[in-house]
Amino acid sequence: MDFVHEKAGEVPVAGEFDVIVAGSGPAGVSAALRAARAGARTLLLEQGGCLGGMWTAGLLGWIHDHSGKSGLVAQLKRELLRRGEAEEPPCSSAFAFEPEAMKLLLEELCLEAGVAIRLYTMAVDVLWNASGGIDCLLTESKSGREAWKAQIFIDATGDGDIAALAGASFEQGEPGTGKLQPMSLIAMLAGVRPEEIRPYVNGWTRRAEAVANLRELLTANGAPPTYHDASLFHLSGELFLLMASHQYQVSGTSAADLTAATIEARRAIHAQVAALRRSGPPWDRIRLVSTAERIGVRETRRAAGLYTVTAQDLAEGRRHADAVCHVTFGIDIHALTPGTGRGTVGPKMEFHPYDIPLRALISRDIPNLLLAGRCISGDFYAHASYRVTGNCVPLGEAAGTLAALAVREKTAPARIPFSVFEAAGTLHRV
Repeated sequence: MDFVHEKAGEVPVAGEFDVIVAGSGPAGVSAALRAARAGARTLLLEQGGCLGGMWTAGLLGWIHDHSGKSGLVAQLKRELLRRGEAEEPPCSSAFAFEPEAMKLLLEELCLEAGVAIRLYTMAVDVLWNASGGIDCLLTESKSGREAWKAQIFIDATGDGDIAALAGASFEQGEPGTGKLQPMSLIAMLAGVRPEEIRPYVNGWTRRAEAVANLRELLTANGAPPTYHDASLFHLSGELFLLMASHQYQVSGTSAADLTAATIEARRAIHAQVAALRRSGPPWDRIRLVSTAERIGVRETRRAAGLYTVTAQDLAEGRRHADAVCHVTFGIDIHALTPGTGRGTVGPKMEFHPYDIPLRALISRDIPNLLLAGRCISGDFYAHASYRVTGNCVPLGEAAGTLAALAVREKTAPARIPFSVFEAAGTLHRV
């Protein structure tokens, strides 16, 4: 590999905060809201053009493992239902909403809480303080290279980007092989009413039947899905989401892989929509509204924390005294290679609802770094369970609360007694 030398120079400090959250997906926006509501001066950095991550830029208007969750999950559900921009499908435990409505709501909540928002800005490096922690994040944007200082940093990038930039330990992929779950690009469709295509709609018909019907329809019309459990989800009115392709053996930490996967997935989506139209009424009215601006990455880095959630936690249904999230969503490993079905978790893999402890959100290596969302400390199998967005929200809320407490007490997050955290009232126990 060839190298060039870039010119050294001074970087302006663009802002100083108590807490900086990198990544504004479900975990990041939740962390920022909690930290700001607790009185911390909070900055939310986002490389895209909207808040919400996969909920919005990724068009994933479908929340799993939301039942029984209080806090922001409950608040979002109430408000979206009140605005008529969400529904609870009759044959599913998921919650469906319009991604565009979520964008607006998240912005409103953050501005109301006093969160400073910076879009179109990507963290590219860290600088250190004298105590061995992060002093500031360096970012790149249309404004050039800038530095952002804080006392506590929260990695909610999904990919563990901040942990990696800081040199923290992490793991990726299936044990022994390093294989990652495939990516999926989601599309938004319109033009038909849900009652006209009920047998094909996940949530309006039982899942197994709906996916089998959709797979058969696509295959019969010349566009067999690469995702075995191809699904069509109803959002509201005549809006639907289609997830019917897998992009295999690609990495969410490789720009080249993300580019190739997105281009191929978009080609497949256009072919699938054309196939649906060819099948005749009522599908002849179906139209592709948009494809997501961000492809869905199911897994990348899992940063090392003070506790690692493992398959054993799931097998035992382990509870913790410092629990911050109770997970009921099963182990969902999509096929790691083409032609092997939806996926497998092994013949002896058991699952029982379990807790995620606060310790799994505290970086083992960086004293003032917290983790939120799917990049928390867990193994391959546990990650395949807790990664869904209904769990990312309480994980973000816990990280934001702990960050604000650490700022208030002028200490590292690991030194905050759990009794103090518990008194802040952000737990999601069942």
